[in-house]
Amino acid sequence: MKLVTMAAAAALALGVTGAQAEPVKVGLITTLSGGGAGLGIDVRDGFMLAVKQTGNDDLEVVIEDDQRKPDIAVQLADKMVQSEKVDVLTGIIWSNLAMAVVPSVTAQGKFYLSPNAGPSALAGKGCHPNYFNVAWQNDNLHEAAGAYANFEGFKKSFILAPNYPAGKDALTGYKRFYEGDLAGEIYTKLGQTDYAAELAQIRASEADSVFFFLPGGMGISFLKQYKDSGVDLPVVGPAFSFDQGILQAVGDAALGVKNTSQWNKDLDNPTNKAFVESFQAEYGRLPSLYASQGFDTANLLLSAMAKADVKDADAFREALQAGEFASTRGNFKFGPNHHPIQDIYVREVVKEGDVYTNKIIGTALTSHADAYWSDCNM
Repeated sequence: MKLVTMAAAAALALGVTGAQAEPVKVGLITTLSGGGAGLGIDVRDGFMLAVKQTGNDDLEVVIEDDQRKPDIAVQLADKMVQSEKVDVLTGIIWSNLAMAVVPSVTAQGKFYLSPNAGPSALAGKGCHPNYFNVAWQNDNLHEAAGAYANFEGFKKSFILAPNYPAGKDALTGYKRFYEGDLAGEIYTKLGQTDYAAELAQIRASEADSVFFFLPGGMGISFLKQYKDSGVDLPVVGPAFSFDQGILQAVGDAALGVKNTSQWNKDLDNPTNKAFVESFQAEYGRLPSLYASQGFDTANLLLSAMAKADVKDADAFREALQAGEFASTRGNFKFGPNHHPIQDIYVREVVKEGDVYTNKIIGTALTSHADAYWSDCNM
């Protein structure tokens, strides 16, 4: 499936000066079908909302579905670079797909702006001047969960995540900050939906808490089965397992769970308030973490377009690095490896009327940078 949309960067709307000499063509490859489609749909919708709000034809967006398959993502990226002649690529949700695509497209002189996946391999020695992550480095929200576990006094966590790059980064991040012992550590199959064996291991362990990273449908399945399992241990996790698109499917099983995120709908800044309102008006649903990241990614791109010509790679790179856009997170800046330095919050799952959602209850980490930037030589 391919959708081509025209829109663009209005310098006055962005509050910056400058002019774009050449139109910019963007290839947005994301997951729009199968498992995890909700995540890609939210990134796409957030991105396209920002594009729509600016309103002329300096920007062309070509959208394709990677079906959460690395080989499909590579084929689409090759087509976009070689046939579509895109200038910038974005959209990938999953770290294994990002690892298959990003090094190739940046080596060909294209810019890649990640609205989600932030594998450690691309933050350290594998960093690249043309690669910018607008969301987080994979470990970050898990590091914050480890810090929160210490605050709660957990001494023996049982931890689990899928066996792919983001899952490995997740458990690495949690263990980097968590000061207690582990009751168990499991890597599950990516896309797994039956967690009976893992729940049996948790039940048999001497754990005092559970940390898990299971995005999309994996998290829905785990939380429902966890509630029915009789395991009565406090749960902590990253936002990916407790985000807006997941909570309605999970229901009461998620109530009260603490999770970590760099964004929430109740962040008190003008950009975020306007984003939440306009997203609901446009799509008829509350935005998710993924939608906010898509929105910020588009606005970063638009801010660079208003300052520099994409054909002048050095100038365009400098404009991206400046990060001069109004983020839904409030303050935003890139570290030296083009990954965000940002606050990470603790959220609690609550129910507002008939809607399950999150509210911020504290800050886990302040102005937090990733652990790999010193290995990046740019």
